[in-house]
Amino acid sequence: MPLSPPGASPSAPSPSVDELIVQCATGLEQLDPRPDPDVLRAALAHVRTWLEEPAFRTYGMQITALIENGRWDVILDSFCRVLPFGTGGRRGRVGVGPNRFNPWTLATSVEGHAIWLRARFGDGPIRVVLGLDVRAFENLRGELVADVHDPVQGLTSRDFAELAVEVYAAAGIGVWLPPAGTHLSTPELSFAVRQLEAQGGLVISASHNPPDDNGCKIYDHTGAQLVPPFDQEVAEAVGDSLSVDRMSLDRARAGGLVQELPASLHDAYVAANLRLSRFPEARSARVVFTALHGTGTRTVYEVLRQAGFVVFLEPTQATPDGSFPAVPLRAPNPENPATMEAAVAHAQEVGADLVMACDPDADRLGLMVRNQNSDPGATDPVHWRFFSGNELAVLVAHAALRKRPMDGPRPLVLKTEVTSRQLTRVAALHGARVVDHFMVGFKYIGAALAELEETGQLAGVPASLSDFAIGAEESHGVLVTTEVRDKDAAGGALLLAELASLEKARHRSLIDVLDALQARVGVVHNTLVSLVMEGAPGRQHIAAMQASLRASPPTTIGGRTVLTMADRQDPTGPGGPLRCATDAASRNVLVFELEGDARLVMRPSGTEPKAKVYVELAGQPGADPASERRRLERDAQTLAHGFLQVALKRVQINIPDWTLHCGEQLSVDARRMLVDTVLPALVQETAAPDADVVQVVRRGLRALGPGAARLVLPGLRIWSQTTPVAHADAIVAAVASLTG
Repeated sequence: MPLSPPGASPSAPSPSVDELIVQCATGLEQLDPRPDPDVLRAALAHVRTWLEEPAFRTYGMQITALIENGRWDVILDSFCRVLPFGTGGRRGRVGVGPNRFNPWTLATSVEGHAIWLRARFGDGPIRVVLGLDVRAFENLRGELVADVHDPVQGLTSRDFAELAVEVYAAAGIGVWLPPAGTHLSTPELSFAVRQLEAQGGLVISASHNPPDDNGCKIYDHTGAQLVPPFDQEVAEAVGDSLSVDRMSLDRARAGGLVQELPASLHDAYVAANLRLSRFPEARSARVVFTALHGTGTRTVYEVLRQAGFVVFLEPTQATPDGSFPAVPLRAPNPENPATMEAAVAHAQEVGADLVMACDPDADRLGLMVRNQNSDPGATDPVHWRFFSGNELAVLVAHAALRKRPMDGPRPLVLKTEVTSRQLTRVAALHGARVVDHFMVGFKYIGAALAELEETGQLAGVPASLSDFAIGAEESHGVLVTTEVRDKDAAGGALLLAELASLEKARHRSLIDVLDALQARVGVVHNTLVSLVMEGAPGRQHIAAMQASLRASPPTTIGGRTVLTMADRQDPTGPGGPLRCATDAASRNVLVFELEGDARLVMRPSGTEPKAKVYVELAGQPGADPASERRRLERDAQTLAHGFLQVALKRVQINIPDWTLHCGEQLSVDARRMLVDTVLPALVQETAAPDADVVQVVRRGLRALGPGAARLVLPGLRIWSQTTPVAHADAIVAAVASLTG
């Protein structure tokens, strides 16, 4: 059965398949850089399959249009491979081809999960719980040819979830599904799997990714995401099948294979979070919350409101909307302070103390705190302090640990390797044990909780599940209950609001709490920088950088001597022998220890086209936290940019240092375009005596895509300070005028 929406009309392209393949091969070979021969062969083979096989007949018109319109970059990236399983499941751009998330990609993933569930649990009754976010594909990137039929336009997370139901049902597997018109967040999905004693779960979401992305995350019976080797077993179960058996949704309902999740389950989830309260009398903090158009109004907002806090919803981002229209750059990621600009403005109006935000599936938490401006020259008496994911984790840990009895078992803190060692220092103040060797991905913390539950030990140390206090990762993910096995913004938000209320009674804020902790344990500054390298060439560059650094580590980075380099794929290291391909991918991590208590970690993202670099610098206890933070922040930026340049030069990419100050979402290719073509043209055109600088800049930046002005502005400000161009300031002023 073709994996396309009901009612889609099959069509046959007018040129022959052979003619299209020849045209496609000619176009792909003209790309600069020229694709690797193996990548080119794989792409052409997949294009032929998708043009010839009946399972893909509804995609034919769009594939033909892509070829006839010369969309070679899109074709290469869409067909060069099958979308892999990453750190957060199978996630990517929605589109046409095996390297896009579409009905075929989702259906084969679900079929693989169904096969795995049958192998694991036998022929008896099996049920899974489905969660879903608010996404709807609208081709905002313009990758697909407009006005030509394609079977993905308009597909929502609900559509994908209902397709998953049909595949599970064909395998005789029952499904719990959220009622029509509703959504189910990632943490609530994890909670539901455990409460309903289901054998697994699946959530349709691309988390904080742009709106044209979607994906699926697979969960086991414990409510945690699959870890190696189990995710590899599912990937292998997917196999090479082109078509997948499906049972119609109506038939599945009639056969009792579909049940709606009861409303009582949501009430139980909220109650579980309310039980986390440490100080029920502390409710004075006023909160503005934004769901960034996602599911968080059903989690964080409800928990805080039912706990007794005064909570205001930011109105422009409250409505569920998968295109995230009121979010800057349509990037609903609370790791980015810009996502909370509207909420901060609303907080100013209502006199709130805190601003909190969630990504669309409500597992990540963002935090900003009101602070009186102590600068004598400040024109605004109030400014808002953004908290990084590492700082947020430190505060949640402090809140979670402070009321635990000191005469009982030592509490247990779990964190990923790239999460700040400041969390370790603060946990030590409370007498807690810390296990910090986990690879990136909260699924490893979920697996650790299962190990505790099943064996009564972790990493060879006796411990019980009741010892667990907090799990944390630097990407704004925390967990403070064992009733959920994935990161959950709601529990962390409750503890932070309570802590803020306690401090408010003392005429202090969470900023003062963090300063006091850092004065005791020392400031540890962490920063994450990423290189976005899109498409098949980008993946080749990322792989080549990693391979080069692994084979020949640098001896100095940013003026600091490299003391050691550890390869987490090393079978003699803490991870032991590699168990499977997904294990190797998760452990594709290089750790550099540098002089001056500095640390660098580099890894490819498992779900986005990025090379990620984590930088950590540690200060000494007793130093003034504010001045120490400023010093370490400057040093960390120097170190990060120095390392990025080292990595880029390994693949013969040279860009000026000032481009590294541009927004992270600006790809390396776009930075090169800015330097090589866009900026020289702007300099030339704005030099004309009668030039309308703003209009010239507006036209010039279009080549870099939507939101370019906001992304390039920080870099251009530095460029203008170092360039001999007389009217550089006018160009920067024009760019700034376009960011409003």
